[in-house]
Amino acid sequence: MQPTDGTATASDTPRRDTFPPSVLRPAELDAFSRGGGARTIPLVTRARGAAVFLNGQTLFDGGARIPLHTHNCPESVVILEGHAIVEIDGIEHKVTTFDTTYVDAGVPHRFRNASDTEPMRILWTYASVDATRTVVETGVTTSVDTEHRC
Repeated sequence: MQPTDGTATASDTPRRDTFPPSVLRPAELDAFSRGGGARTIPLVTRARGAAVFLNGQTLFDGGARIPLHTHNCPESVVILEGHAIVEIDGIEHKVTTFDTTYVDAGVPHRFRNASDTEPMRILWTYASVDATRTVVETGVTTSVDTEHRC
């Protein structure tokens, strides 16, 4: 019930005990190799206090790609720079700057840089801090948040 005198209640106050307000600057953070010319910069992570979702950026050199994989939760990706080919459930789509994908849990997908020479960058968001990645070819499952150790 809202008070009638204009005062805020505890439920009106944003929760700041798990992740303090932050400005994360990717240019100042460490990038972790994903292999094959792809590097990831974790942004919102459990180590920084995230309790609801994870996000970060992955940078792809010319011709770089990541393997076909699935997650245990939904993922959304925004193309920040360049041109990509995204394969979602066996269908390839050409995407470019600010195009956005949504992939539900368990759906195989992968990104590759459409250019052999120009960089490509994505911003990814997982709908859970417990997100995992399972590589289709190997069946190996890892925790997304612990892959980066930050």
